[in-house]
Amino acid sequence: MQAVPIAHQAAQPVRPISSLAGYPAAVLCWLLSAGVYIAAKWVAPEMPPWGLCFWRLTLACAILLPIVHRHHGAMIGLLRTRAVEVVAVGAIGLTLCQGMIYHGLNDTDATTAGIIMALSPVMTMVLARFLLGEPLGLWKSLGALVALAGMIFIVAHGNLTALLQLKVNAGELWIVGSAFCWGLYTVLLRRAKFGIELLPMVVLLLGAGALVALPFHLWELFNDERSAMDVDSLLALAYLAGPGGALMYYLYNKSVQTLGASRASMLLYLQTVFVAMLAYLLLGEGLHDYDLVGAAFIVAGIVLATMVKPRPAQPLVA
Repeated sequence: MQAVPIAHQAAQPVRPISSLAGYPAAVLCWLLSAGVYIAAKWVAPEMPPWGLCFWRLTLACAILLPIVHRHHGAMIGLLRTRAVEVVAVGAIGLTLCQGMIYHGLNDTDATTAGIIMALSPVMTMVLARFLLGEPLGLWKSLGALVALAGMIFIVAHGNLTALLQLKVNAGELWIVGSAFCWGLYTVLLRRAKFGIELLPMVVLLLGAGALVALPFHLWELFNDERSAMDVDSLLALAYLAGPGGALMYYLYNKSVQTLGASRASMLLYLQTVFVAMLAYLLLGEGLHDYDLVGAAFIVAGIVLATMVKPRPAQPLVA
């Protein structure tokens, strides 16, 4: 995810305590992450996307920075040797990924965005095949194709003729681009192996993402695309930076420590369910027929790609 962008390290130590303690933190993490879609959709007419992206990343970084004070030396050391890599990964996973989501929410609903973002783990598997050389296999390949079919059905609103005529909603295309950036970010982060703990790494990436988002925000201001900064906008920004930003990242870090990265990440799919529920309760959105059909394909693709294991080869009997 996705899906709010969160750093995934290759190996995270699991504390020797009951893993059940990690599930409440993980569930609350993805509930807060789902709220990001709702808050962003709520203020989309009042706050330009890159301004929302810049301020969310900046404030979340500022909130978390004192919490990781014991790691400041390691963080500074990493910036001295690999600053360009940190900025590049942060730009893809936080600036572009979030900015595209906020752009897309101007033209599509939060429910559809949440369903499309559920495709990002499958995109990660495909990108890992080409960039990391990780084997894909028959079931993962088939799952990726089925999930891709679901995404295409949603983008086409169930009308494949419109897709062939390039009559598609620009908002959904922005969300597809965001899902791709999330997958690319995850693969690049895995390949980089920065070698510091998860939470301080997230803080560095938040700062890098804010730095890259600043020129885009300044361009908005230059073109007089200014935030309304009324009560609704301030409340939404407070949520995006606090509960939906710093606290969400902190809870994810805690869930990884107890569950391990793989199990904590698999719970990401709860985000799609939470987005649909909150969008219905708070925004009055409903599920479209094409959302349901597309979601069914995406879920089937995820099951094929992640849960179906090939049978081991049987030894030949002479």
